Amino acid sequence: MEKRSELYAGKAKSVYYTDDPDYLILQFRNDTSAFDGEKVEQLERKGMVNNKFNAFIMQTLEQAGIPTHFERLLGDDESLVKHMEMIPVECVVRNVAAGSLVRRLGVEDGMSLNPPTFEFFLKNDALHDPMINESHILTFGWASEEEIAQMKQLTLRVNEVLKRLFDEAGMLLVDYKLEFGRFHGQVILGDEFSPDGCRLWDKQTRDKLDKDRFRQGLGGVVEAYEEVARRLGVVLD
Repeated sequence: MEKRSELYAGKAKSVYYTDDPDYLILQFRNDTSAFDGEKVEQLERKGMVNNKFNAFIMQTLEQAGIPTHFERLLGDDESLVKHMEMIPVECVVRNVAAGSLVRRLGVEDGMSLNPPTFEFFLKNDALHDPMINESHILTFGWASEEEIAQMKQLTLRVNEVLKRLFDEAGMLLVDYKLEFGRFHGQVILGDEFSPDGCRLWDKQTRDKLDKDRFRQGLGGVVEAYEEVARRLGVVLD
């Protein structure tokens, strides 16, 4: 697969065209950002850890019957993925109250949520990813009614699979966001699943093992990511 020009550069990943229009190369960089890019640092090994962590999670989801854009690892910080038309909507599931949910609703931080909450957000950095509902998605043509149902169904299925996976490794899957896209008429999971886009706590101590360590200046960010990978049996080296 030949790597060609850059298609897109985000806060922590870059996407490149290939010689096959159906596939792209996804590169995970060491860049780490928070607060809509106001806080940015380079963290050694982070790109490699997230790339291999994401590959493990995507393959786990594929085995559970959840279609994803992931094809295969290409190197330490690069993966081959399907070239999708992305849907500009983030699907968020919360199993435990934390972050913006606590600030918005005044609920207790760390409160277990049963059933989990499900929310839609518009993927738009300039607007700080505002919360939206199904009516907004339909009115503005971001996705069809059928696609909304598919995204919600797949997101909740991901929760079933990963909540169990992390629980067995001694961790709480607090919350996470997913993004979807269209590939040859099918809605499939895109973007990434890594500690950058979810909250993970140690089940016993409730120590943070995710990007909140960076947001809150706790240190040991990559070390925490590596600890999560180790518990799951992800091979990093």
